[in-house]
Amino acid sequence: MATASSSSSSGMVTERRGIPGAQFVEDVQTYLTQAGLDVNSALAFLQERLQQYKLVEMKLQAQQRDLQAKIPDIEKCLDVVATLQAKKGTGEALITDFEVSEGIYSRASIEDTDSVCLWLGANVMLEYSCEEATGLLRRNLDNAKASLEVLLADLQFLRDQVTITQVTIARVYNWDVHQRRLRQASPKDS
Repeated sequence: MATASSSSSSGMVTERRGIPGAQFVEDVQTYLTQAGLDVNSALAFLQERLQQYKLVEMKLQAQQRDLQAKIPDIEKCLDVVATLQAKKGTGEALITDFEVSEGIYSRASIEDTDSVCLWLGANVMLEYSCEEATGLLRRNLDNAKASLEVLLADLQFLRDQVTITQVTIARVYNWDVHQRRLRQASPKDS
């Protein structure tokens, strides 16, 4: 997934799924010279990049919350379909309470059934056989878990980039403070 996009003497800059990699700066003077920036411009650029990382992190965390809420729902649906299949052929009705709307429930008696209706979203509900529903739900569950793994890896990569950028900001700032002190001290020495 991660690919090298450019390299420099201070390390490899990588990109992951559109998230640009941060460059660790070992020598601030060389970095500023190569980039053609003064200290204030470099700090402004790094602060802007840090804000971009924070924005992307918020979006990825929202996607993570959505996926983490979706996975238990899919698992619950799989359990319901499995329960319906287990009760099938026993001649015993399944008595259950279901939510009609928020806070309003109704009791239902479900006789032997060969199909279930799955809510697909966007005001779409389709009827599937129990076997088809199980297959679809398992695929959706596998896809959601795989997406969550990729998302977690993206978040870890992003956190690393945030840390590198914060360290670089500190190094540039500290280098500037050191240079100012040197400039202030040199007129007194001469």
